[in-house]
Amino acid sequence: MCDMDQQTALVSLSHRLRQAGRPCVLIVMGVSGCGKSTVAQLMAERLGWPVIEGDDLHPAHNIAKMSNGIPLTDEDRAPWLDCIARQVREWGDAGQCGIVTCSSLKRMYRERISGGSHDVCFVYLKGSKEDIAPRLRQRTGHFMPVAMLDSQFDTLEEPDMEDEVVMELDVNARQDHLAEQACAHLSTLPK
Repeated sequence: MCDMDQQTALVSLSHRLRQAGRPCVLIVMGVSGCGKSTVAQLMAERLGWPVIEGDDLHPAHNIAKMSNGIPLTDEDRAPWLDCIARQVREWGDAGQCGIVTCSSLKRMYRERISGGSHDVCFVYLKGSKEDIAPRLRQRTGHFMPVAMLDSQFDTLEEPDMEDEVVMELDVNARQDHLAEQACAHLSTLPK
């Protein structure tokens, strides 16, 4: 958990971004099972920002395919990515900050979501199959079976740290520490 000085600084930063009408949207990304939902929720609690679970925006046919172990195609993902991109634009147009979870596996998906805006920052939760598979085996109540992890890694195009607005975090760290790191990174974004 952030100490009081850190918490005050984060709330102040969040307030300054909103007051300046400068949106900041964070997309917590990575393969299934990397911890996107938990880290995003911890960040939202620290910042007082809304969070949207990207999996909730999938059309029913996407969830059915994944539940049956069938990888999604780019065409399957298109309406889902467009829905996330609309939310990002709505927050930006309203001068609001927010957090969305989304695998964002390919660069073209990240570009589609961000629309080229530098006010969108991707938080990449990076880990190996060996790191993430045990998490998926323990997870209950989610449509994504562990057998789909290979297809996620096959699809993954890791972000270009030089060319994309992204921070990379190691999934082996405690999730509260990952949230703290991501929140601390906000202060380094251009004002």
